[in-house]
Amino acid sequence: MMWSPQFSEEFQTLNPMKQVPALKIDGITIGQSLAIIEYLEETRPTPRLLPQDPKKRASVRMISDLIAGGIQPLQNLSVLKQVGTENQLSWAQNVICSGFDALEQILHGTAGKFCVGDEVSMADLCLVPQVANADRFKVDLNPYPTIRRINKTLLALEAFQVSHPCRQPDTPAELRA
Repeated sequence: MMWSPQFSEEFQTLNPMKQVPALKIDGITIGQSLAIIEYLEETRPTPRLLPQDPKKRASVRMISDLIAGGIQPLQNLSVLKQVGTENQLSWAQNVICSGFDALEQILHGTAGKFCVGDEVSMADLCLVPQVANADRFKVDLNPYPTIRRINKTLLALEAFQVSHPCRQPDTPAELRA
């Protein structure tokens, strides 16, 4: 396993779980993606990441939680280490496919141009890195046409291009863009 700054003692002071992301902002440190996104939404509401409409807002949160809580954590390094080297690929593929099966069904009822309607939302911020994980673990995305279409639309936007997981400073060389 490659060493990552997230496992350093210094990073542990930022996030005791030794997980990324961690954001130092406004005199505080926030760990966990959804908490960071919600804080940014509340303190920097432009562009809006949660729709005004309560039903759409609930859909955004449902999709975000499905990805951030139901798919992504099951492929973290700590989980994969427990699964064992010989089972990691099939484990990750099964987790992603199970989650994407559910997500594809949900998106049939919520998607417009993006995950929920035609505005980029917190759900889209969760989707792109999860599709990158699916690529990393060689998941066939053909059964997920809505996920593929939304991801392609998002990756055409500059903000998603520059923040893509394959462009992060700690991305292993074999996964870099």
